Amino acid sequence: MSNWLHLKKGDKVLDLCCGMGRHSMALEELGYQVTGVDLSETLLNEARKMDTSSRIQWVRGDMRRIPDIGTYDAVVNLFTSFGYFEDDEENLLVIKEISHHLKPKGKFIIDFLNADYVTNNLVSYSERIDGHVTIREERQIHDFFVTKKITILEPNQQSRTYREQVKLYGLSDFERMISLANLTIDNVYGHYSGHIYTKNESPRMIISGHKLA
Repeated sequence: MSNWLHLKKGDKVLDLCCGMGRHSMALEELGYQVTGVDLSETLLNEARKMDTSSRIQWVRGDMRRIPDIGTYDAVVNLFTSFGYFEDDEENLLVIKEISHHLKPKGKFIIDFLNADYVTNNLVSYSERIDGHVTIREERQIHDFFVTKKITILEPNQQSRTYREQVKLYGLSDFERMISLANLTIDNVYGHYSGHIYTKNESPRMIISGHKLA
């Protein structure tokens, strides 16, 4: 995916909703100057532990109101880290913040689920084992949101439950929001391999584009 940005070594990249920093560190290894932003201080602390060389700037911030950390050659928002808010205007604010933190003609990637594919192929329950940990995931669609309940089971410990939801935005919704943020779409991919997006068959909807001058 980094090839889609057409960056050169030393360019500045903002990883918005970086979580524990896996993608941020991969981008840094490619030679970019990386800043990771996330709302969760817990996840940022985990990222800092893994960033043993302290080459990445880790910043706590709300994706709707990113701190004043300058402008970037590229902003990436990966692995369905968008659409958390019930109000469309709140989600639009996120895209406007992406635009605000891009240099003129700066590049962006928004890696989102394909709402049509998810609706038609929803897996309501799955379970996997990671070492001694069992992870159960229950999914449902309600009021234009896909919701997921995650239960983590570990031996001799109380179970932990988390819930998350994202709004099922389609391509036309993104086209509208992106145009309102002084951005334009260059390509829409349906898979990390680079296959072109198709509405009914692609598991992902990965939008790449740039900021207008």
